[in-house]
Amino acid sequence: MSTVYTAEEIVLLREGGRRLASVLHEVAQSVRPGITTLELDHIAERLIRQYGDTPSFLHYKPEGARFPYPRSLCVSVNNEVVHGIPGPRVLEEGDIVGLDLGITHKGLVTDMAVTVPVGAIDEATKKLIDVTREALVVGIAAARGGARVGDIGEAIETFVKPHGYGVIEVLGGHGVGHKVHEDPYIPNVGRKGTGPILKPGQVLALEPMLNEGSKEVYLDDDGYTFKTADDKRSAHFEHTILVTSGEPEILTKL
Repeated sequence: MSTVYTAEEIVLLREGGRRLASVLHEVAQSVRPGITTLELDHIAERLIRQYGDTPSFLHYKPEGARFPYPRSLCVSVNNEVVHGIPGPRVLEEGDIVGLDLGITHKGLVTDMAVTVPVGAIDEATKKLIDVTREALVVGIAAARGGARVGDIGEAIETFVKPHGYGVIEVLGGHGVGHKVHEDPYIPNVGRKGTGPILKPGQVLALEPMLNEGSKEVYLDDDGYTFKTADDKRSAHFEHTILVTSGEPEILTKL
């Protein structure tokens, strides 16, 4: 059952969301050719703890995982869709990198992701990033009290279709707040008027993931990193939002 958060909890989620947005902004600003994905993870964890919060992903064990996630930040490069584990990989000019981060502030979790270029990128890659970012905006606009989960998926899918990108169907958004993943599951494809009804006070993490080519993905041997089946690039954006009776409120906003 989906959680409806109290006014007091929403105040804390707003605080946590602003802190998360600030941390992720600084991490994104640190992306450059020559930096390793592990160095980005260290920056994220240092900033989170500096604020007095804790990394939500560190030691988190999703359902079905063989072992807990070993880092604070997910760093996914080029054909890696989501949940890339930071390590010694060095970022190179022309790469794109997805940064996905969660923090726990006073017991409540917010979740956010951005995809950023490493130095200069070509126009095709820039378009992939821009369309994915805009798909998130479109999805958020559909997440109003009284609407249904399927309305979000249809809005994203309809917006993306003319651009020809693959909309990943096996991964999607979710409720968030008391835990990293809560109900409802929110696909990035769908049919208007279907799925659970959205209620004011729900807190959701919406996260479209678009592939340059096919929508098909596979799970890497590391047990966490999803990659594109055709080895083409993928982009990912995410915000934690509050459902209201009107326009949704973005909690992870600077």
